[in-house]
Amino acid sequence: MTSTPPTTARRSKITPEREQEFFDAVLEQLREHGYEALTMEGVAARASCGKSTLYRQWKTKPRLVAAALRANRQGTLAAVDTGSLAGDLREAARIAACTSGRDTRLVQALGHAVLSDEELQSALREALVEPELAAFDAMVERAVARGEITADHPAVEFLPAQLMGVCRIRHVLEGRYADADYLVRFVDAVMLPSLGLAPAGGRTP
Repeated sequence: MTSTPPTTARRSKITPEREQEFFDAVLEQLREHGYEALTMEGVAARASCGKSTLYRQWKTKPRLVAAALRANRQGTLAAVDTGSLAGDLREAARIAACTSGRDTRLVQALGHAVLSDEELQSALREALVEPELAAFDAMVERAVARGEITADHPAVEFLPAQLMGVCRIRHVLEGRYADADYLVRFVDAVMLPSLGLAPAGGRTP
């Protein structure tokens, strides 16, 4: 007599393509209705799946939203290593520009929830913020090892806030998203001089 496998053994694994369908449904709901109105039931209906599938994979709405945002990023700073801090920051600016408009719109859709929902804030920080902060730390560590800057340079701690901040604020100030040209010029005009570096990567006179 053949025994029936446990239910967990019959559970099919979600393919990357199917997972992306879930994430697309999340982002569509987020853009259309905002975070507060987004529900697991709504995502499940749009993705044609049971909401239990979503809960089983991601447990909570904040975790699902964070996973969707992370999966749809077009670039990451982790791979940046040009051989100089100036080059790294300029390349980071180009990567940030690729998602400036889209990320800004999504942050606007998240609205007040980012500030008031601790679980969402924690999930987003883990998924999006901490990896980028680690990438900045790695850039600085390499620069210190090369002798470009000192480890205790006072401008170092402000690098992530400068680049990520200007990505978000340009649309508020000028009604335009921060493109690559704008962000690279910001790196050359503001960030590198604060570190005592010239745009080409050498020290300023």
